[in-house]
Amino acid sequence: MISIFSSHASQFLSGFGWTLLSSVLALFFSLLLGSGFAIMEVFPNKVAHAVARVYIEVFRNIPLLVITMFFFVVVANAFKISGFAAGTIGLTLYTSAFIAETVRAGILGVDPGQMEGARANGMTFWQAMKNIVLPQAFKLVIPPLGNQFINLVKNSSILAFVAGGDLMYQGNEIASTTFNTVSTYIIVAVFYLIITMPLSYYMRHLEKKLA
Repeated sequence: MISIFSSHASQFLSGFGWTLLSSVLALFFSLLLGSGFAIMEVFPNKVAHAVARVYIEVFRNIPLLVITMFFFVVVANAFKISGFAAGTIGLTLYTSAFIAETVRAGILGVDPGQMEGARANGMTFWQAMKNIVLPQAFKLVIPPLGNQFINLVKNSSILAFVAGGDLMYQGNEIASTTFNTVSTYIIVAVFYLIITMPLSYYMRHLEKKLA
């Protein structure tokens, strides 16, 4: 195992870097998108609610691989798009649908009187949502949000199917040339743990701190 890592360290580290970058980008944008569609779901407007509902149901019920391949194959016919970009976009859209449902549950878990009181004091819907409701909602949904973030990191392996240069892609390349699949994929698994374990512990710490 040590010899495999030492002889292919640059490939493993490159894959680790691309996986980390894809995960961070997808996490940031999926949280923004998901939160936006969660707010639209509770917004007192039927059109906004319908648009959010359609978005969530579509991307939550289509496999991640299909979404990614759509961007890598179909969209690539019109726009030049790399495997990394296709995988990251697919990962973002897919994860944002689940985050939207999680955040919506948090918003609905906040006492409606909070919104009513804010509106009675002259705040607009968006001001009340931003300053009063969302901070409380996020506190309520830290555990499920943490699970979504960890799933996102693991799902980033989808980039391997579109030559995204991630850990799984590099692992497949190394395994196909060395034929040492066991050691290769153990090393890949360790790299994934390097990302997911600290994230898991941090989310638990945050949950206890805000309890």
